[in-house]
Amino acid sequence: MDGQRADARRNYRRILAVAEAEVAQHGAEASLEQIARVAGVGSATVRRHFPTRRALLEAVFQERVEGLCEHAHQLGTAEDGRTALLEWLHALVRYAVSTRGFADTLSYEPPAEEHSAHSCGDRIEAAGTPLLQRAVRDEAVAPHVTFHDLLTLAVGIALATEHHKDPGTQADRLFRLAVDGLSPEQGVTGRRKIAGGRGPGG
Repeated sequence: MDGQRADARRNYRRILAVAEAEVAQHGAEASLEQIARVAGVGSATVRRHFPTRRALLEAVFQERVEGLCEHAHQLGTAEDGRTALLEWLHALVRYAVSTRGFADTLSYEPPAEEHSAHSCGDRIEAAGTPLLQRAVRDEAVAPHVTFHDLLTLAVGIALATEHHKDPGTQADRLFRLAVDGLSPEQGVTGRRKIAGGRGPGG
């Protein structure tokens, strides 16, 4: 029994390592059959560890999502709520742009029976919502802005720029253009903007 569990753990790690490489190359539509072949296991073994494509993608992106959530937690103690929110949102955009398949995973809404409070999107929402709420309380972000708006913005920028020659630069430009839309109506001169070439709030 212990040997079977050890084999299962090895298979899991091998499948996940191959899946990370395949998703990096082919995005969210990476072939599960190809993942099984490269990992040297049967398709049934892949399905046993990852019953759905979404479950596999969630596992592939788990470590980075944890990093984004931890970053949000650290920014919760920052002096300026708006700067903290924009810094974190910019980090989310940059990761979505640089990692194939991640934006697709965030934009996918599973059927109700597959919904999990531990999904990438839900965990990111739980981490980022306090930053948005604080910025709204500080009257630094318009009160009608929702976290879903921010997530849609990040996903939209990533998907819109993924085929550009320099997607990171284009995504940064679009992000800077969008920032004014997060601000209350107080005139251009009263808005704090992202300086060209620097991070949010810089």
